[in-house]
Amino acid sequence: MSLFLLVDPNDLIEWKPNIHLTWDDFKGIPDYESQNIALTNTSIQLEFGYNKKSLEYTVKCRFNKSKSWVKFKNDDVLVHEQLHFDIAELFARKLRRQLKDYKFNQKTVAEDVNNIYMKIMEEHQSMQRLYDEETDHSRLEDKQEEWEKRVETFLSGGISRN
Repeated sequence: MSLFLLVDPNDLIEWKPNIHLTWDDFKGIPDYESQNIALTNTSIQLEFGYNKKSLEYTVKCRFNKSKSWVKFKNDDVLVHEQLHFDIAELFARKLRRQLKDYKFNQKTVAEDVNNIYMKIMEEHQSMQRLYDEETDHSRLEDKQEEWEKRVETFLSGGISRN
């Protein structure tokens, strides 16, 4: 059985330096049951294939407009939501780096790649939760600024794009 998830490519924004989210990018229907005032939906997409000798892959970090929403707009919250997208990019880079360093084994490559991906995704979700906890969803200005500086340091050189 196959399951195909259809996503309109126009709903996706691929992470790029110097491209920042705007409130117009948040097209989803707000969850009024949620305590959050905004939600950023990101994904780290991995596509891979291999032959007898090597692994080939692409990794993309994307923001989904139709699954991201906002109930209350202000600049501080938008900066906070942008950082969620930036944190996802950090883990896309970490995934690329680990795949680049992977010692190819034809017999176990699919399992190995899936294990690498799952480990990175667990770390990614853990960091996203920590970010929200430490900043109280942007309400603790000093902690928000610390996170902004930390992530910017990694994006500008601490974790390479390749």
